[in-house]
Amino acid sequence: MTFSKWQALGNDYLLVEQAELPEPLTPDRVRQLCDYHYGVGSDGLLEIVSVNVATAALRIWNPDGSLAELSGNGARIVAAWLARESASERVTLHIGELRVEANVRGDGNVELEIGRVEVGETETLDLGDERVDFTPVSVGNPHAVVRREPERGELLRLGPRIERHSRFPERTNVQLVRIDGRNDLTVGVWERGAGETLASGTSAVAAAAAAIANGWCESPVQVHLPGGVLLVELDGDRHARLTGPAEEICRIELV
Repeated sequence: MTFSKWQALGNDYLLVEQAELPEPLTPDRVRQLCDYHYGVGSDGLLEIVSVNVATAALRIWNPDGSLAELSGNGARIVAAWLARESASERVTLHIGELRVEANVRGDGNVELEIGRVEVGETETLDLGDERVDFTPVSVGNPHAVVRREPERGELLRLGPRIERHSRFPERTNVQLVRIDGRNDLTVGVWERGAGETLASGTSAVAAAAAAIANGWCESPVQVHLPGGVLLVELDGDRHARLTGPAEEICRIELV
């Protein structure tokens, strides 16, 4: 089994072509591969299902063996890989029913056209011993954006409780957000199926979209994550563009 390992602001993924697999991937196999102690280790796995020149279809696996609807960092990684393989700067990705366009720039950054982001009204979540206000956002996957200091201890305390709250039957990604200026946010990410991560592309988009909808920020927004900075731009119809780096770390063969 041969695959490559990539990272986008410290959010690392294994990338493998389905045609190269000796047998189909299973949740158990994905969990084993993504385990940092007993496997290769990663925040998820990108399975390339098919390729047609500059168009690819893929599945995005979380490290717990579940499937994700979308990953902004994962999609940028696949776009960078596909651009290299096809010698094309413009590539198209199909992730389930989603179609995502990307432009891979010469400076190593990838511009990803996310599509329309849905932002709901602020809600209050009852956690039993406390109540937390959040803004629900859909970026093709679910998010709960909480305006609160993104201190790590608080993220580790609140993240799993909000992720698995009954309000979210399919679970949710969680962001703790601090407003640093009209065009700047600092965000801590608790990712559904992965836990604390250094960066998340869709979380950056969700946090920026919630900040703009609530009047805290205006586009473009620089989203500061533990792994680095992502740029999020939203137009008047809340169509989002996400820009950030993606690079290959190594290529691996398992025997």
